[in-house]
Amino acid sequence: MNPTDASADDTLDLHLPEEFLALFRTAGDDATGGRLAEATARAREDLLDGLADWGPRDTSAGVFHLVPVDVERDAALVARWMNDPAVAAYWELAGPRSVTAGHLRTQLDGDGRSVPCLGTLDGVPMSYWEIYRADLDPLARYCPVRPHDTGVHLLIGEDADRGRGLGTELIRTVADLVLAGRPACTRVLAEPDVRNRSSVAAFLGAGFRLAAEVDLPAKRAALMIRERAAREAS
Repeated sequence: MNPTDASADDTLDLHLPEEFLALFRTAGDDATGGRLAEATARAREDLLDGLADWGPRDTSAGVFHLVPVDVERDAALVARWMNDPAVAAYWELAGPRSVTAGHLRTQLDGDGRSVPCLGTLDGVPMSYWEIYRADLDPLARYCPVRPHDTGVHLLIGEDADRGRGLGTELIRTVADLVLAGRPACTRVLAEPDVRNRSSVAAFLGAGFRLAAEVDLPAKRAALMIRERAAREAS
């Protein structure tokens, strides 16, 4: 799909939602730094509806849990994964630990529209995820999005965990977590590189559909969408 073909009415420009701005207007009525810090924390939680509290899910591979990243604790592990050639080909974050740490801090120090997480199975970190507000992301400039659309990026950390269907199961699990944790969200999106056929296949297996191919600044992406089912919306 050529992004210019999309209707301007369907595509949201990058912006902060009214509920986010209202928190800071409230904070501005109080001159104390404590109130501003509290408002900032509340805003970060609100943008993704308290992701840290979504809790674990049982899967056939074990108990899966999304755990927000702690840079000091987790950067070395995520950096090791980013330097795996199979990962680096698509993430382009290979290099010293500082490269990964900077990538993580950019999200953690931001407004809360993207939360980097470790995915653990039975308490063992084995995957990296970014859960983000697609309607507040630059992605919204290149394809139609709806309010509260939520995006996912992921990588499976160890080679032994790849190629056996685990990614498909975890993608399905995370999509379920998003839709359960974010009642206003009607769609979960992903935009893997079209060359990453195994990733595209994993999303298809997890109940996503291939909606279009989209030219993004750094790649040609397969836009994958999972809609909230009618029974989930009721």
